[in-house]
Amino acid sequence: MTGSAQGEIVPFEPVIGLEVHAELATESKAFCGCSARFGAPPNSQTCPVCLGLPGPLPVLNEKAVEFALRVALALQCEIVSPCIFERKNYYYPDLPKNYQISQKREPVGRNGRLEIDVAGRSKWVGIDDVHLEEDTGKLVHPDGAGDYSLVDYNRSGVPLLEIVGAPDLNSLDEVSAYMTGIRDLLLYLGVSDCRMEEGKLRFEANISLRPKGSPEFGARVEIKNLNSFRTVVRCLEHELYRQEQVLRAGERVARETRLWDEIACASAAMRSKEEAQDYRYFPEPDLVPLVIGEEWLAQAWAAVPELPKARRRRLIEQVGLSEYDASILTGDRALADYFEAVVASGVEAKAAANWVTGELLRFLNERGISAAAAPVGAERLAELIRLAEQGAVTTSAAKDVLAEMFASGRAAGEIIDERGLAQIQDTRELAAAVERVLVENPAGVADFRAGKGQALKFLVGQVMKATRGRANAQAVTEILRKRLAEGADIR
Repeated sequence: MTGSAQGEIVPFEPVIGLEVHAELATESKAFCGCSARFGAPPNSQTCPVCLGLPGPLPVLNEKAVEFALRVALALQCEIVSPCIFERKNYYYPDLPKNYQISQKREPVGRNGRLEIDVAGRSKWVGIDDVHLEEDTGKLVHPDGAGDYSLVDYNRSGVPLLEIVGAPDLNSLDEVSAYMTGIRDLLLYLGVSDCRMEEGKLRFEANISLRPKGSPEFGARVEIKNLNSFRTVVRCLEHELYRQEQVLRAGERVARETRLWDEIACASAAMRSKEEAQDYRYFPEPDLVPLVIGEEWLAQAWAAVPELPKARRRRLIEQVGLSEYDASILTGDRALADYFEAVVASGVEAKAAANWVTGELLRFLNERGISAAAAPVGAERLAELIRLAEQGAVTTSAAKDVLAEMFASGRAAGEIIDERGLAQIQDTRELAAAVERVLVENPAGVADFRAGKGQALKFLVGQVMKATRGRANAQAVTEILRKRLAEGADIR
């Protein structure tokens, strides 16, 4: 809040822009042939190029450019051709050349946008530019070693895509939706695995406050190196509060770069905010301007799939899924592909969604694998669903069958036959099972006749247990109701 000249309390409005840094899923680094694999022993994936030694020349990774093009096209950017690489000059211990090969004036793409959904409404968020650069090395601070740090240059030179968002976000809900939208897009495009625990997706936030309704921006503060959604939100909550306290005290917010301390849950000033001129950008003399030809552009377009938002809308409007089911499925491209393969195998969409978002997803999460690596293919799950819908096996038993399919890889019919799980169709056999349960559970019978409705569910469950899930629950319920209504003694 802030006070007006008449003493009226005027609310503040946050203005937030996010810069997203995503390591690209290429096999080699951006400008040399060293492996970009994560987790290798320190400094084992380096060469004279990524170590910044004198003499060696950079060679651009073509696959990194293709990935950058996919993202720029998916974000509806204008493709810049020719685009150029520049040297961004600054000193830091994990930057061996004392400059970073990046892009500023002529990036791969500019003037794009991303649509997000927040509280039932859609909003377009501007994308200032999409550019390609190289990642830095990594400082390692050994436990208990307060007087020195180590440097691992394995990450130095890994291709890094930066997506610079416009200051169009005005709430933490919008920030969360934007981060989710960008991550989902990168995963759908197959350009990054976005593993934040490995530093492959990171954020920098620019935030200011202004009186609500004012066209003027406040003093912008940048906060660097935020490596999780939760951290971004906590950091912004703190910074919003900090800036508001400064303004309410009649002081000015300093234009600066700050660092977030996750343990203290506070930000601290790092340095005055740099501008582009502070980095002394100039064209990289060892790399020629990059011309994006029509053939290359067409190849990139061909690799852009149906994106999450469009797919979600199609599944709702054309396939008939609920917004909830569609959102879960389209949150993971492999899961959505699996679902659509099940439907293509002849299963009704709602039944397929129930199984895929229920039992299948539970088994995948327990094993920590994606739908693409599921040991049960979509066609085999479709076979199991059809058997359950046809009454060949109960839903309860079908879930056990799926567990066995995951463990052994065998077909549903084979497991059902071997384990004797076929649904009991003989009403006489069902009636005999019901009679045994009634005799063995006199308390349940008494509770039902005393008007306790839950007793019927208990008795049905006992029959299902006695038949190893092979009984038809609806048929069992009907037999139980009829038998209990007779009023005769049960012995």
